Amino acid sequence: MVQQKCFDYFSVGDRFVTRGITLTESDIIDFALKYDPQPFPLDATAASESRFGDLVASSYQTLALCFRAFIQSGILTEVSMGFPGIDELRWLEPVRPGDPLHTEVEISEAIPSKSKPVMGIIRFKCSAINQYGDEVPPYILNHFLSRRRHDRCTQDQGYRLDHGD
Repeated sequence: MVQQKCFDYFSVGDRFVTRGITLTESDIIDFALKYDPQPFPLDATAASESRFGDLVASSYQTLALCFRAFIQSGILTEVSMGFPGIDELRWLEPVRPGDPLHTEVEISEAIPSKSKPVMGIIRFKCSAINQYGDEVPPYILNHFLSRRRHDRCTQDQGYRLDHGD
């Protein structure tokens, strides 16, 4: 079992990058059929007449995939205690079939809970980045993490974080 990095071992300025993901046209259409049936992610002909000019992914699909990549990085798997919300979410650029994306994450705040000493909240500044280096959706993810006394936490668990040097 991989030991996890808990709240107490993160520092403001820590950064990491998720693995890349790429959406196909069928991924975009399948998601739109199930969750966001707007014309531009659902129908190539209708999309060609939209402000985008061609098929684009649902913004919610883009956010969900970037969040999944963040969670699948493994850093929070065992120490996550949920998250109360997302702040400052913006949809800046459309995502088209074949666009590769990755998420760059930086810790902007780490706040120990005063009322619940077993947890703290970390504000992760996340930016999904496309192949041109453009932010697709930037957002701040507020996440509850267990504190050091949690038996699954360790400082030396093999993750390489860039401390902003």
